[in-house]
Amino acid sequence: MAEATPLQAQIRDAAESDLEGLLAIYNDVVATSTAIYSHLPVTLDERRQWWRRRVAQQYPVLVARDASGVLGFASFGDFRAWPGYRFTVEHSVHVRADARGRGVGTALLTALFPRAAALNKHVMIGGVDADNAPSIRFHERLGFERAGRLREVGYKFERWLDLVFLQRRI
Repeated sequence: MAEATPLQAQIRDAAESDLEGLLAIYNDVVATSTAIYSHLPVTLDERRQWWRRRVAQQYPVLVARDASGVLGFASFGDFRAWPGYRFTVEHSVHVRADARGRGVGTALLTALFPRAAALNKHVMIGGVDADNAPSIRFHERLGFERAGRLREVGYKFERWLDLVFLQRRI
């Protein structure tokens, strides 16, 4: 089901034709930020495999699109592989640099909540770099609470990074 954001962007399930736009956003985030603790860009084939795995698990990959193309994407997957965690998912949401701060991320993340509920999920986790105060505030505005801080568990841009976990009941 598609819905409109204040930007008149369409939020819908990603199709294979969206993957190039999704890939461009992902690789830009990898190259320019600590939102993803990796320095390695991914290929279109790797993103396609990731998308197919999510779809096969019945986990959503949502995109926000307008006339300019893919503005952002959001998804969730298993938090941990052990059976006791089967009701908990970890999400990711990324927005194209020129579309940030305009409600795209909010529209994408809030669209994940009913999808998680439909899969009988109980808690959604977000892992955010501790220095990314705007992302932490974004999550808190959407009902996430800080659940913990893991110190110096990531390394990127020649420095150690702390990871903040936030959680929200579905």
